[in-house]
Amino acid sequence: MEMEITVPDEVPVMTLPNVAFFPQALLPLHIFEPRYRRMLRDVLASNRIFAIAGLDQRQLGQPGKIEPQHRVVGIGIVRACQKNDNGTSNLLLQGLCRAEIDEVITEDPYRRIRIRALVSESGATIEENERLRRELTRLIGLKLKLAETEAAELTAFLKSVSDPETFVDLAAFNLCENPALKQTLLETLSVSRRFELFNRSLRHDIEQIKLRRKLQGGLADDRIADN
Repeated sequence: MEMEITVPDEVPVMTLPNVAFFPQALLPLHIFEPRYRRMLRDVLASNRIFAIAGLDQRQLGQPGKIEPQHRVVGIGIVRACQKNDNGTSNLLLQGLCRAEIDEVITEDPYRRIRIRALVSESGATIEENERLRRELTRLIGLKLKLAETEAAELTAFLKSVSDPETFVDLAAFNLCENPALKQTLLETLSVSRRFELFNRSLRHDIEQIKLRRKLQGGLADDRIADN
């Protein structure tokens, strides 16, 4: 039986562009920067836990803002790690929880942050969240079909996930194509609200695909200009 994992109050953090890291998600990473090589050595020698923060594009270029981070981050644990001959490493990080950054403690030799773990709330009845889960499943299938995207293995896996919170988090991590919305979903503690936001976005995407198909007619993608 797997032991319960305690998330510490202080953790190292990697800041990455266009990434929102969700609980239960699996994130492959290639570690090559010297500061992150040092960070990885340290976490592997201790609790194997560090944070992934999305780069806040809105704060880039502001005075005193170096690699500005979104305030809500994902905390993960290294599940597998392979060190390469050139000193780089490939690892698989599994999401543990959401957390809010309270303070940046240090930047040297890598950034460490003080965090506060965040707990989700259902936001609706069990029946309503189950209805929202079914609707999200339907919308995902419809969008993938219209976009002619193959994701049979992923959709089959999602159908096997019965917990609504885990379902919406994994769906958002793997299928949400809008980085800003993805970060918003990470920051949203209400499970039902997460469903509503993601469902609304998928409906919009589906309508855009249908409109594009209608305007395109029977032409192939590379001949749209001929329409």
